[in-house]
Amino acid sequence: MSDLFAPDGGWRVRILDLSGGAQDNITEEVGGFDTLMHANAFARRYVRDSVERCRVPGMSSKDLLEAWFAFGEDAVVINADEGGWKSATELGDFVDSRSSQEDRDWRSLDPRRDDIDPDFDEDDA
Repeated sequence: MSDLFAPDGGWRVRILDLSGGAQDNITEEVGGFDTLMHANAFARRYVRDSVERCRVPGMSSKDLLEAWFAFGEDAVVINADEGGWKSATELGDFVDSRSSQEDRDWRSLDPRRDDIDPDFDEDDA
């Protein structure tokens, strides 16, 4: 599928809870992405942020990877087939090196951002 033919309502990204705390591991679905590139960028940054949230100073790459699989969140672009970003392609790089704030900033790409309270800090929730 190409960006020219987005599904009705736009592309959707499914957030998966790897800890198994949610039914079918699905935490939520975020819709309204106009292009596949936008959905892919959101999914990538979301996973990058999830990996960094699992990182603890002095943790080995192996331990970080295990922590992410136990407590992290994955993101999948629904119905994108081979065009959708896959965490498996970059997970090793994410684990091996810290990311910048920009690489983790999925919120700026969230199509719901107009509905989100700008003073809300998820870390304080």
